[in-house]
Amino acid sequence: MALTLSVNGRNYTVDVEPETPLLWVLRDNMGLVGTKYGCGIARCGACTVHIDGQVARSCATQAAAAVGKTVTTIEGLSPNSTHPVQVAWTELDVPQCGYCQSGQIMAAAALLAKRPRPTDGDIDAEMELNLCRCGTYQGIRAAIHRAAAIAGGAR
Repeated sequence: MALTLSVNGRNYTVDVEPETPLLWVLRDNMGLVGTKYGCGIARCGACTVHIDGQVARSCATQAAAAVGKTVTTIEGLSPNSTHPVQVAWTELDVPQCGYCQSGQIMAAAALLAKRPRPTDGDIDAEMELNLCRCGTYQGIRAAIHRAAAIAGGAR
């Protein structure tokens, strides 16, 4: 079945079953491989994307559920990695292995869109469902605070 999806500002028509996980459509049909497969049951956050600005686990979201909505992946967060979260992640050298980081960045960007000046408690509550095997949680928290400062005009 042909589905038309709006991803990163571009319309894609893909021939997939409606119940195909959005993750696989993004990766296999669109070539957008920044979104990672982690657990397959929406528990780790590696597959995090935004659908209409809200955090969504693409491994557990059927492709048909994204029809008529705006999907943003890590590739679409900014055209040249200048989103404040991406800048902060680089400045503070957050990733270790990096596997979970696109999901972490997408969750952090959604948090800052809702709460431009989050507290540690806000960050912990929002980010707790994004797992990092390397344990970079302190760096992630610091980078979110840095991104908030960058977005607010701090240098």
